[in-house]
Amino acid sequence: MPRLLACAVIALFVSYPATAALDIGDRAPDFTTEAALAGSVYRYSLGDSLRKGPVVVYFFPAAYSEGCSIEAHYFAEAVAQFNALGATVVGVSGDDIETLSKFSVQACQNRFPVASDQNQSVMKAFDAVMQTRPEYANRISYVIAPDGSIIYHYMSLNPTKHVEKTLAALKSWAESKGKK
Repeated sequence: MPRLLACAVIALFVSYPATAALDIGDRAPDFTTEAALAGSVYRYSLGDSLRKGPVVVYFFPAAYSEGCSIEAHYFAEAVAQFNALGATVVGVSGDDIETLSKFSVQACQNRFPVASDQNQSVMKAFDAVMQTRPEYANRISYVIAPDGSIIYHYMSLNPTKHVEKTLAALKSWAESKGKK
């Protein structure tokens, strides 16, 4: 029974969508860093991406860990849905660019870039550093409007709901824009 209770508490902690430090309506910090897409390394700029439409910036702890590979796979499978809403996706972690270059091909299926933040400047700006393991990014997703404002955030160590939640937020945002 104590083991069952411990598992229930852990499951609640992992699946509970905690509040992100950057609130809805806050201006997202702009950043430029090395990223990889389909194995090719380039300079990624959030500001440049926002000029094309909304951006989902999702932070993940470590490439090739089970949860991060699952999450990357889900985002890769949904890229067409994000693109249909005019949005792009970028993943951010503290992994080195060589690791992320391979991860961009394998887990991300060549469909979206992953950015390296080894010095954690982006993670810190978005308050996405994991409290219990500060060497890693927390699993948090932000949806950012083209004007740079945060329109949604979702934080959960469970990787399975990030795509669903961010897509729903983008759809809602797009619908609200259509009504104006």
